[in-house]
Amino acid sequence: MTMKEFNKQICDLKTEAVNDQQAVGIYAAFAHPVRLTILRQLAMENICCCKDIVNRLDLAQSTVSQHLKVLVLSGLITYKSEKQSSLYQINPDCFAVIEQHMQQLMDLCVQGNCHYDS
Repeated sequence: MTMKEFNKQICDLKTEAVNDQQAVGIYAAFAHPVRLTILRQLAMENICCCKDIVNRLDLAQSTVSQHLKVLVLSGLITYKSEKQSSLYQINPDCFAVIEQHMQQLMDLCVQGNCHYDS
C-alpha cells in the first residue's frame, strides 16, 4: 500500500467508527515527546517541510524523518511532495476520529461502567 492510499484510508475513517485496532496505531504515535513536539509545531504553522522541523529540534534529520514517518503512517499528519521537499501538515480528520474514539471510552468510564478494585 502506498502512502497516498494509506492517507486516503485514514481520511475515510471520518465516515465510520474507528475500531480499537486502528485507534491503537494512532495512540502509539502520540507516545513519544518528539512526535508531540512535531504535532504542536505543525498545528501552529499549518504546513512545514522536514528542514523546518529539523531546524527547530536538536535532532538529526534522519531522526526527525523517522518520527515524521510514524506520524504519517498513523494518519495524524499528511505529506505531499513538492519539488525536492516533502510538506507535512496536520490531518484534522484523523484527530476528529480519534477524539470520538476517546470520548466514547471516557463516557463509558465516567458513567461508572469501568470499575476496578482498589
